[in-house]
Amino acid sequence: MSKSIVVVGFGPGISTAVADKFGAEGFSVALVARSQERLDAGVAALKAKGVTAAAFAADAGRPDSIRQAIGDARAALGPIGVLHWNAYGGAEAPDLLTAGSEAVGGVFDVAVVGLLAAVQEALPDLKADKGAVLVTNGAFGDLTPQMDDYAIALKAMGVALANAAKHKLVGLLSARLKGDGVYIGEVVVAGAVKGTAWASDGGIEGATIANRFWELYQGRGEIRGRVS
Repeated sequence: MSKSIVVVGFGPGISTAVADKFGAEGFSVALVARSQERLDAGVAALKAKGVTAAAFAADAGRPDSIRQAIGDARAALGPIGVLHWNAYGGAEAPDLLTAGSEAVGGVFDVAVVGLLAAVQEALPDLKADKGAVLVTNGAFGDLTPQMDDYAIALKAMGVALANAAKHKLVGLLSARLKGDGVYIGEVVVAGAVKGTAWASDGGIEGATIANRFWELYQGRGEIRGRVS
């Protein structure tokens, strides 16, 4: 298997912890995000730990942009063995009853359209190396009345819709690619992550989530994990 991972949606918290974990396990790491400053700092931190790393600025909600970043990562670090999708599309359509059609459609730009573009671009490598796609998801997508009420109260209806769609997409991709030996795994994070803007005090350790991703990747059996 190829020892390279592309981390899309790099920032503090989960993606930093995943980059650290896989880097420590011998992977070269490609970081993808919109902020060049954040990318440069992330690469410097990884290199200081002896990890081979490179950065690629891209918009995860634009298929052409994310495809270019995946291609550039392949050219720089070799075939892609793991794709980690941690990109977050923001708070589009906080209230579905007042949101315009463009905002509602935009809910899926990162969660579905961007993720699919990344998978399609990396697919030849993933098939050849029996690679993996690891997806970060959120509990707003849970199909329960309690979570529906919570999403409405927090004006996160668009996020909830995106998370639910991403949850289904993980299942579909897993079933579709199982015969090709490509593993698809998802970790649902039920709570704020320490070090991010949503965790004002405390929160879930990013390393705990990264370790759960590593367990799924190593086991390649169950496709869903949860951390709270």
